[in-house]
Amino acid sequence: EATLYTYAENWRAYKAQIAAQYSGARLKVASSPPAFTFGQTNRSPAFLSNFPLGKVPAYQGDDGFCLFESNAIAHYLSNDALRGSTPQTSAQVLQWVSFADSEVIPPASAWVFPTLGIMQFNKQATEQAKEEVKRVLAVLNQHLNTRTFLVEERVSLADITVVCSLLWLYKQVLEPAFRQPYPNVNRWFVTCINQPQFKAVLGEVKLCEKMAQFDAKKFAEIQPKKETLSKKEKGGKDAGKQQPQQQQEKKEKKKEEKKAAPPAEELDECEAALASEPKTKDPFAHLPKSSFVMDEFKRKYSNEDTLTVAVPHFWENFDREGYSIWYGEYRFPEELAMTFMSCNLITGMFQRLDKLRKNAFASVILFGTNNNSSISGIWVFRGQDLAFNLSEDWQIDYESYSWRKLDVDSEECKTMVKEYFAWEGEFKHVGKPFNQGKIFK
Repeated sequence: EATLYTYAENWRAYKAQIAAQYSGARLKVASSPPAFTFGQTNRSPAFLSNFPLGKVPAYQGDDGFCLFESNAIAHYLSNDALRGSTPQTSAQVLQWVSFADSEVIPPASAWVFPTLGIMQFNKQATEQAKEEVKRVLAVLNQHLNTRTFLVEERVSLADITVVCSLLWLYKQVLEPAFRQPYPNVNRWFVTCINQPQFKAVLGEVKLCEKMAQFDAKKFAEIQPKKETLSKKEKGGKDAGKQQPQQQQEKKEKKKEEKKAAPPAEELDECEAALASEPKTKDPFAHLPKSSFVMDEFKRKYSNEDTLTVAVPHFWENFDREGYSIWYGEYRFPEELAMTFMSCNLITGMFQRLDKLRKNAFASVILFGTNNNSSISGIWVFRGQDLAFNLSEDWQIDYESYSWRKLDVDSEECKTMVKEYFAWEGEFKHVGKPFNQGKIFK
């Protein structure tokens, strides 16, 4: 299976992942240890022999074929419908891909990076970036006046690339008043992010309610990290000492040229800072210790018979005070089309909840067939509340589901746990045949 090396939530990697959703290309994403550790794996000799720049995303096919640069990877993973089926349409797709890189990314980075605390705030640069973003949105708005998508009447690589380049803007700074003059762009952006193939990768995208501002405290916290990273990347002690002088030169150069966008090296440092997110406090730290050892149950579930060993073990050891059981059902079954895409929705949600694994277990099942399916599952969480609310990082997908806490002593709960854990039974509440399941553990 082909592998895409990246760090979590890298918008450049999203382009390739969404393209693969449309084309059906099989793609394994390596974005967390042990498969991939940003700053270590991409500095190893083995990685650098395939990808000399050490940048991510980086693609390696099961046949050994390697690619760096996100646009090339997304192009390779696309099908003809995404790339443009005639010389004219493929040139138009390329036009918008270039537009994203040259017109959207520089002002978006200059405006958004300071609000994430990974770049110093410069009022003049930010104001200039805002004006450039307005110009970009006006161009898009005019183009989309008579069109649903950027090229022809279906999603292409043009839409995927431009949406991904606008993602941070829409999430961080494009508050309702700012985006209001561009209704065609807003309609197109929302249409795209709600396509199942986009959703499987991006999850639920929350549009900005209030324009984010520069956070000096966050910037001060992240700065030491950036300096350490730069020192490592640029060759040890001396390079680290030169940094203030280099930064001063950069600032002076910026003033001379009056450019809003940060230089390329600074952009790389920002990418690095984005990847090395600070360690967050354990969201379950406030809860008392539980007698139920989740890992022990997971071992039984993985290695022994579900109905005769794992389920009895679960009920014998389950801590009713320390854990709760929930039923979740996907709220938009009418949007589900091909079953493999629906399964990718489940897989995408699981990937984004990686840090919840230690304190949760779930069996989520796809029922039905192409264009007539539903998704539902049983989740076990530490604590008595819906765990997604404990961390902002876990809230991307959960609102797409309706949630109901089950009475652990009820027959309904016992039956659901048995059927969903074993992937067999009557599933009376569903009314569709079992198709396939996914386990979160």
